[in-house]
Amino acid sequence: MDIALLRDVSPEIARCELTYREREPIDYRRAVIQHEAYAEALRAQGLSVISLPGDPAYPDCCFVEDAAIVLDELAVITRPGAESRRGETAAIAEALASRRKVVPLEAPATLDGGDVLHVGRRLFVGLSPRTNEAGLAALRAAVSPHGYEVIAVALHGCLHLKSGVTALDDRTLLANRAWLDMAPFAGFDVVAVHPDEAWAANVLRVRDRLLAHSGFPRTRARMEARGFAVAAVDVSEFLKAEAGVTCKSLIFRG
Repeated sequence: MDIALLRDVSPEIARCELTYREREPIDYRRAVIQHEAYAEALRAQGLSVISLPGDPAYPDCCFVEDAAIVLDELAVITRPGAESRRGETAAIAEALASRRKVVPLEAPATLDGGDVLHVGRRLFVGLSPRTNEAGLAALRAAVSPHGYEVIAVALHGCLHLKSGVTALDDRTLLANRAWLDMAPFAGFDVVAVHPDEAWAANVLRVRDRLLAHSGFPRTRARMEARGFAVAAVDVSEFLKAEAGVTCKSLIFRG
């Protein structure tokens, strides 16, 4: 059975790291309700949801995607670009250790999982404020023996690669072209986000369905017009933390 690994929302989420967004008040209770609904949406797609406790010491800890890249052959434990987040990885590594060979990245590498887009045997890696060239090289060293190609992507104003592009299937991308260099994605069919919904490119593939934020209906309509089944979930409190639907889970084969 496919597994979704989550972590509860920290009561200190309002102190989250921010890079491009202005700080806004985050309603912790509302965030918890949204997170529970997100978990239920994953269960509705047949996933087994494992949820780890949140930690007040780590305001961003529910964004588990940044802590690991989980492939069939191994789990790469990242070294987050924000120093305040580096303690988040221990709990994720422990949870994955019984299911995958765990490979930790070491300094000077920095890499956030939100900068890694996995499509087939390719890992596209955004060079961002959180992911450096050493992180890209370390990831390549870990995964290339297993037949994965690692491809660098330049970003132009978004926190993570998956803020600007995600995969709808193995041939089709959803993208905000203004935020990244699209040249590495030559050969893909690209669906553009609606011009009024700059943050809408972050969607999550779950089997034969996509999860997308309910606040981006025009981009959702574009995906549905292309034949994709889309389930809407409200992650508005997490958008204030510069996050999206992919950020809150690690999905992998059990």
